[in-house]
Amino acid sequence: MSIDDKVRAIVKEFKAYVPGKSKEEIARNYGIDPEKIIKLGSNENPWGCSPKIAEKLMNEVSNLHQYPQPINPELMDEISKFTKMPTENIIVGGDGADEVIDNIMRILIDEGDEVIIPIPTFTQYAISAKIHGANIKWAKFDEENGFKLDVESVLNNITEKTKVIFLCTPNNPTGNVIPTEDIKKIVESTDALVMIDHAYIEYSKGEYDLTNWALKYDNVLVLRTFSKVFGLAGQRVGFGVTSKKIVDYMMRIKPIFSLTRASQVSAITALQDKEFFDRCLKEGIESREQIYNGLKKFKQLEVYPTEANYMLVKVKNGMNSSEFCEALLKKGVIVRDCYSFEGLEPYYFRISIGTFEENERFLKIMSEIVE
Repeated sequence: MSIDDKVRAIVKEFKAYVPGKSKEEIARNYGIDPEKIIKLGSNENPWGCSPKIAEKLMNEVSNLHQYPQPINPELMDEISKFTKMPTENIIVGGDGADEVIDNIMRILIDEGDEVIIPIPTFTQYAISAKIHGANIKWAKFDEENGFKLDVESVLNNITEKTKVIFLCTPNNPTGNVIPTEDIKKIVESTDALVMIDHAYIEYSKGEYDLTNWALKYDNVLVLRTFSKVFGLAGQRVGFGVTSKKIVDYMMRIKPIFSLTRASQVSAITALQDKEFFDRCLKEGIESREQIYNGLKKFKQLEVYPTEANYMLVKVKNGMNSSEFCEALLKKGVIVRDCYSFEGLEPYYFRISIGTFEENERFLKIMSEIVE
């Protein structure tokens, strides 16, 4: 018997994740100076992380031979101050918010249980659900209605087998927020866990932040991350805010040392540097408006309003998204082709915010391709 015969059938259905192309890869493939390549494909903070982190990391180097704290009290306190939530309602993940998603699947899903996922949305929900044996019921963000969540498509899929409902707001890749009254209707219609993914909530209006619902409802978990406005995508730190009971169950099965010493130091310092956070958020929103207003001038593109640090664009010039993104790559611009997002036609791409100078160069290149 070979190893193939022993591997789980569901694993054989998966394909390895293909990351977005790096600047180095584009430089090699197209003969472009790496310094001139504009990376606008991964929803990152183009201004990086707090400059104070470098010094703190250097001070931590002498401790790297020691295991990190499974629960860092200083980090928990800083997250508590940032979210205004009690530490006992917070759980931190060392693979970003992905770890929190995976741990929820581990504590809730038995073979044959159901999860509800409106599409198009973040692909990790479906990957984690499938690998843990869940059956997925697809709801939808309605393309014909500006990708507004079709609430009835969620409610109509709820059964006694429903364990988790995923709601990404602002939604990735569409950028729109789900109205609070719609989320409330879903939360109050079921005892299934409603996971509200707030990875990009800092970029939206404050009224859309539902983190405090973790104290109001027993069946809500709110996801947050350090990968976006905090500029720590490379350190992989995320956290969930939820009921004490759910935190307790997750603590029983989460990886013990998943959050490294370097990640802990970086996250603590990022939370303490409020001046840098505020500047990145302000300039991030300004950058978003610069790109949005610039792209709206092209009649062959449909640009969707957004409350995140990226926006969804539909190509209407006869090219599909892969052809369009390839044309941009040849000019040294990396965006995210959305062909792999379930529920989207092959004419969409997603663009992240850049620095103001990068945005100007990008819009000039766009004019060469579109017009």
